[in-house]
Amino acid sequence: MAKSSENFSSKGPSALQPSILILNIVVAVLGAIMGLELITRLGITTNTSIVGALIAILIARIPIKFFNNFKDLNSQNLVQTAISGATFSAANGMLLPIGIPYLMGKPELVLPMLIGVGLAVVTDATILYFSFDTEAFPAEAAWPPGIAAAEAILAAAEKGKKGLLLIYGMIGGVIGKYFGIPTDVFGVTWIGNIFALLAFGIGLIVRGYVPKYFGLDINGMYIPHGVMIGAGLVALIQIIRIVTSNSENNGDTPAGFTRSIKEMRKGLGRGYGVYLAIALIIAIIGGIATEMSIGMLILWVIFAAFAAIASELIVGISAMHSGWFPAFATALIFLVIGMLIGFPPLALALLVGFTASTGPAFADMAYDLKAGWILRGRGKDAEFEKYGRKQQYIAEVISFVVAIIIVAAVHKFYFAQDLFPPVDRVYVATIEAGASMAVAKSLLIWAIPGAIVQFLGGPSRQLGVLFATGLLINYPIAGITVIVGLTIRYVIIKKYKEEGQSALYVLGAGAIAGAAIYSFFTSTLKLGKK
Repeated sequence: MAKSSENFSSKGPSALQPSILILNIVVAVLGAIMGLELITRLGITTNTSIVGALIAILIARIPIKFFNNFKDLNSQNLVQTAISGATFSAANGMLLPIGIPYLMGKPELVLPMLIGVGLAVVTDATILYFSFDTEAFPAEAAWPPGIAAAEAILAAAEKGKKGLLLIYGMIGGVIGKYFGIPTDVFGVTWIGNIFALLAFGIGLIVRGYVPKYFGLDINGMYIPHGVMIGAGLVALIQIIRIVTSNSENNGDTPAGFTRSIKEMRKGLGRGYGVYLAIALIIAIIGGIATEMSIGMLILWVIFAAFAAIASELIVGISAMHSGWFPAFATALIFLVIGMLIGFPPLALALLVGFTASTGPAFADMAYDLKAGWILRGRGKDAEFEKYGRKQQYIAEVISFVVAIIIVAAVHKFYFAQDLFPPVDRVYVATIEAGASMAVAKSLLIWAIPGAIVQFLGGPSRQLGVLFATGLLINYPIAGITVIVGLTIRYVIIKKYKEEGQSALYVLGAGAIAGAAIYSFFTSTLKLGKK
């Protein structure tokens, strides 16, 4: 891949190179503002990485020396990384958590919460940095939005059949989205793990149609939450087994990976230690330490740190296989468990905010690293891959700093207009309603089938977590789309074998990209309307 400037390292572009740093800060500001607008006014946060890639591609066409560096695909990857990192960290990782104590009538807790979740988001991404391309979170896994971003960048640089297939997929993605078909889900079915996606689709269909046709309010009965608790606990045990399985070796990196389990183990251990410290800081400066006994405070800190790291791993597993991450719902589950433990209301508010802040950065950065991994040659040059991944991490952290500044500066503007992420009101209402033994019983009962399904599927398929993810999302048409998409995939592969799967891979990436672009621009046109 040709370099376009003498300022490049022999290994590739640096995130701290002046032209890249300046543009990354600019797009991070844009990404943060877009994230805040979307999550408060529409309740969603669209994937802006494709938009960032398009910005870098367009800038590379400007005949000015300052922009020459952006002709390099890895520079475009850094821009794409920065904008998506700022979008999700500002919206999901920061504004969402700080809105919870504000809605509970405690605006003085906003600053402590912002400090805590800002640190948590950086920790979240750091844990992913040390976990990506290990046996637990391999680079070769689906991570569908990452594939879409990489293929969009490649399509602009390459010509031929592959580029045309991607364009056809993007056109189909836009048209389908216009008619209400979730073509991003369609694209994922041609890329992700077939078994995991099948479980996801069944979960979506059950959640969407069982209440309608059988009159069973599975959400009100906490069935999805129970299933996720059971599946999530088994998934965590499976990850722990992977992390500890090589404890007797010398920490060598297995063939086909650029990170060893030993490195991931260190990252998780240090991450949990940092989460313990952050939870203690939040408890002290948030004033909730005075509301609880010493024993209850210690339990809260330990549980909050566990919830944070467990949430990000469960969210990461779902994102890896399906391109969806149930961060809102996962935080709600730990909130309910916290309520059953007996934590006071303000402690619960800080708990759910802290938990909600971890996960989105983990998943989003994994998508970006997946895109970079493809653009850098799919790990063939291990040193180049490690260098490029480090530069993406730097770009991501810079975008977090920008997001923290933006949220600190403008959150009062949103709150004064009564603009909050809608899920904040769900969390507050849940806290105010309280939990009961009936809820605890339902969670326990439905945790059993969730655990069984996850155990039977094994760590490579994650059937339980993906089935629970589907149950937590009220989007039945997406379930139908998953089944149709998988059926098409089966027929095509059976007839055309590897060539058919290769074509579907690119078409699927195009569908995801087209849907993302359509959602981004149609959402942008709606901004300003409450």
